[in-house]
Amino acid sequence: MGYFGCHLSASGGNAAMVKTALSIGANTFAFFTRNPRGSKAKPEDPADTAKAAAMLEENHFGKLVAHGAYTMNLCTADADARAFAAGILEDDLRRMAALPGNFYNFHPGSHVGQGTQAGIDYIAAALKNALRHDYPVTVLLETMAGSEIGGRFEELRDILDAVGSENVGVCLDTCHVYDGGYDIVNDLNGVLAEFDRVIGLDRLHALHLNDSKNPFASHKDRHECLGKGSLGLETIRRIVNHPYLKDKPMILETPNELPGYAGEIKILREMEA
Repeated sequence: MGYFGCHLSASGGNAAMVKTALSIGANTFAFFTRNPRGSKAKPEDPADTAKAAAMLEENHFGKLVAHGAYTMNLCTADADARAFAAGILEDDLRRMAALPGNFYNFHPGSHVGQGTQAGIDYIAAALKNALRHDYPVTVLLETMAGSEIGGRFEELRDILDAVGSENVGVCLDTCHVYDGGYDIVNDLNGVLAEFDRVIGLDRLHALHLNDSKNPFASHKDRHECLGKGSLGLETIRRIVNHPYLKDKPMILETPNELPGYAGEIKILREMEA
C-alpha cells in the first residue's frame, strides 16, 4: 500500500493533524513548520508531539514531509536576509527532531541575479551549517519549474555534492519537473533514468503529486487537481505504481480543501495495482 497524503494545517497541533489525516484516508502528510509566507513559528508543545508520534506509529504512517517557508531564500543577495533564512533552516531542523526520522523539504531558492553557482554555494553553506547538529531528519531539496535553482537535476546534484551529507536528498514535484522540461507524461522511465544518472535514485525520498495547469516546459508553477491538467490521470497512475516510486511518500499539493483531498486519495488508492 502506498503512502498518500496532503498538506495539512498545523494550527491545531501535531496530534490534530494526525487525526485529520486519518479522517481523509491519508497515511502520510505534509505541514509547514512555520507561517509559509512569513517566519513566525508556533510555540512547541512536547506533550502534543509525543501524542502525535504515538498515533503515527499506531496507525502505520509513512514518513512525514514537512515544508519550509516559501520566504526562506537561502541564496538571496541581501546578506542579512540570507543569514536570517539560514537561522530559520537551523531552527526548523531542531524542531523536526521532536518527530525523528521524517523529512524536511524546502525550495532551494532564487539567486536574484547573482548567478546559479553563487546561489548553489550559499545554499550548500547554509545546509552544511544546519546539518552540523546531526538532528534526526533528512533534508530534501525540491525540484523546481525552472525559474529558481533546482529547475535542472544538475543544480540539485551540485548542491548535494557541495554539502557532502547523506542526510540530504530530493523531493520530486511532478508539476514542477514537467513544467521544467522533463517529460514525465511521455517518457517517465527516461526522466527517472536521467535523474538516476545525474543524482541517483537512492537520493529520491518523496514526491509532491500534482497535475499542472501549464503545458510542457512552460517554466511556470501552477498546480492543478489530479486529472484536470496537462499530466492527466494515466501519468499519475504510472507514477503511483512505478517500482522506483511506489514506496515513497506522495504528498498532494493540488488546489483543494479537505473533501477534495479525500477524493484524490481515494482515486490514488483505486489506482494502485
